[in-house]
Amino acid sequence: LVLLGSDTYPRGPLKLPQSHSKPPGYPSGHHQYPPVFHHYKPSPYHHPPSQPSPPYTPQPSSPYIPPGAYPPPSWGSSSDAQPSRVSHEQFRAALQLVVNPGDPREYLDSFIKIGEGSTGIVCIASEKHSGKQVAVKKMDLRKQQRRELLFNEVVIMRDYHHENVVDMYNSYLVGDELWVVMEFLEGGALTDIVTHTRMNEEQIATVCVSVLRSLSYLHTQGVIHRDIKSDSILLTSDGRIKLSDFGFCAQVSKEVPKRKSLVGTPYWMAPEVISRLPYGTEVDIWSLGIMVIEMVDGEPPYFNEPPLQAMRRIRDNLPPRLKESHKVSSVLRAFLDLMLVREPSQRATAQELLQHPFLKLSGPPSCIVPLMRHYRHR
Repeated sequence: LVLLGSDTYPRGPLKLPQSHSKPPGYPSGHHQYPPVFHHYKPSPYHHPPSQPSPPYTPQPSSPYIPPGAYPPPSWGSSSDAQPSRVSHEQFRAALQLVVNPGDPREYLDSFIKIGEGSTGIVCIASEKHSGKQVAVKKMDLRKQQRRELLFNEVVIMRDYHHENVVDMYNSYLVGDELWVVMEFLEGGALTDIVTHTRMNEEQIATVCVSVLRSLSYLHTQGVIHRDIKSDSILLTSDGRIKLSDFGFCAQVSKEVPKRKSLVGTPYWMAPEVISRLPYGTEVDIWSLGIMVIEMVDGEPPYFNEPPLQAMRRIRDNLPPRLKESHKVSSVLRAFLDLMLVREPSQRATAQELLQHPFLKLSGPPSCIVPLMRHYRHR
């Protein structure tokens, strides 16, 4: 079974808040808190704690976007975009200007669905002339909670190429669907590894080096990923590590230095995102810290709690700590402490973290191979 990344291939149903009213003790006023999100993606790997984990099947994962009603028009008050008065036909015409002309079915065949997320499905397909496998993400324009985010999949990834970023080859409009053709990574998502095996510090450092290289590159270009977590990290069969799932990213610049949209996956969100404060690239560093906790503990903090409650704890509590902190080295703890800092301006940058002594423990890509499903099941 092959799984890819976040949007792509998910991890199980999510406990939804029971009532549609504010839970007791709900903050009011200053930190507006979304009432109840009907539309967020089911969270990643949520197995009720008491049961043994079920066999791993690709179920939809979890970046989460508030419903249209919150903030008032979903992209009016959020400062990240203009209110939508755009018809489906106008939106389709705008997208047509940025995608490749033509129909990818002329050169691709043997489509096999391998995953499904909140924004669409992912297939593998073969190039007719070469037999090479590619991944194709198919997103229905009419079924998007925030269709303007579709431009990210095309425009941002078309312009940025890096050895630790999944390569996007082409994009097309096929009927009312946006199809994005990209590199296929046979090794699946890091989630499969963190939920089924224990990683050693060499392996954790190896993942962190690759992800920090991709973030350092993107942050230098003013791109915030906004959905860093194990589902967004894909692997090649020889253990190379690449960042995927750019559907939620945002561009910042001198003119627009900060964003405000509530975008991401609840358990990995930085406190300033949940508090609706203007934020920048630092949010990806917090999320990477949570992903390090995933690599050590097997899941993010508060994962047995409903998303709203977890978000409140992230917003109001001291930074979370490792459950198994006695089992890790002091250098790993020191590395983590530079990322899980509530005040964004005090958080280390990707460039700074790349100099950290913990990363001297990193090994070659081959050190990741024994963690992979095909290797574990031999």
